[in-house]
Amino acid sequence: MLFLLAKAPYNQLTLEAIAAQAQTSKPALRRRWQSMPGVVIHALIATLGSSPTPDTGCVHCDLTEGISSLARSFADSPLARALPGLMSDVANEPELHETFMNDYFEPRRASTRRVLESAILRGELRQTLDMELALDMLAAPLYHRVFFGHQPITTDVAEATVMAVLRGIATDTWPGHREI
Repeated sequence: MLFLLAKAPYNQLTLEAIAAQAQTSKPALRRRWQSMPGVVIHALIATLGSSPTPDTGCVHCDLTEGISSLARSFADSPLARALPGLMSDVANEPELHETFMNDYFEPRRASTRRVLESAILRGELRQTLDMELALDMLAAPLYHRVFFGHQPITTDVAEATVMAVLRGIATDTWPGHREI
């Protein structure tokens, strides 16, 4: 399916084309996924994974690696081009939305949440931080670049994003915890 996305835009992708590429039948695809966007969601999960953020004990290192991993995946995959169209479908189809949230979005977010929670326990981050806002702020720059294409997707954005967010949520003692 990634081969097809590399050749044509998301809105031209069909179950028929996916079935032909996979050397299977359209009914076989429909038994597993109800729609073409469902196939793309599962390709997204297979390509990008569901728990990208390691928890090694260095909040800066872990967040930077998690975001860098996402940046590398987007930079190397036609899925980045497909994401805006896929999100349009997800927004308009409740079952797809639930699949996307449960199978892709929430597991990735949970892995980053665990890193932030561990950093709070170590005293690196403020206990009063708004967890949901911090999670949004960490992911938003990359997704913004995917959706609008106004800036390249690079791993450099990971370091810049993490440092900007940490300046707002870290404790005064955080730099002492940082591995350089």
